[in-house]
Amino acid sequence: MQSAANGWNIARSPWVDDALSQFKLMFAPGLISELAARHRSEEDTVALKTGARIRAGECTHANLVEIFDWKTGGRGRSRLEKNTDEEIADALHLAMVAKTERAAIAVLTGLNGVQVPVASAILTAIDPERFTIIDFRALQALNAEHPITLDFYLDYLDECRRLAKANNVDLRTLDRALWQRHAADDHGHGQR
Repeated sequence: MQSAANGWNIARSPWVDDALSQFKLMFAPGLISELAARHRSEEDTVALKTGARIRAGECTHANLVEIFDWKTGGRGRSRLEKNTDEEIADALHLAMVAKTERAAIAVLTGLNGVQVPVASAILTAIDPERFTIIDFRALQALNAEHPITLDFYLDYLDECRRLAKANNVDLRTLDRALWQRHAADDHGHGQR
């Protein structure tokens, strides 16, 4: 399904209406910008610059590792290292040219060590206007508990787009607010 207003091509599951009902913002929407402003964005800046290099054609192992470490703090990197440089370059290129979000996530999760949350971080770094990051922190800020599958991510992405549009913010601002809401409860600990 493609929205004429924003051009996003959303490959949603057939039960999306049921899935979306499980999301509930756990703070006043008016706090989105304030919470996002408290987020330490230095690390985001590095990841987004790395994503821009990938977007420019530098589909390298080093660039993938930089984004992987941003998302995971380096946890699980040994599994990522099982991929060849050629596999990484191919997956990054295919994800960038994918016509649907489903295809972009699916190709990245074909890499060793990359599950949906990491794939969402990679795609967010590459195209922050189209994708957002999913993790347990953001889900807690939306009062949602669910195994993070590809279909659930697509529902989550659609809900984040709806929330961002309704509150006149971009996806990165919303993501920073969701993450910061959890970090405030967790006294600021944890990885991206």
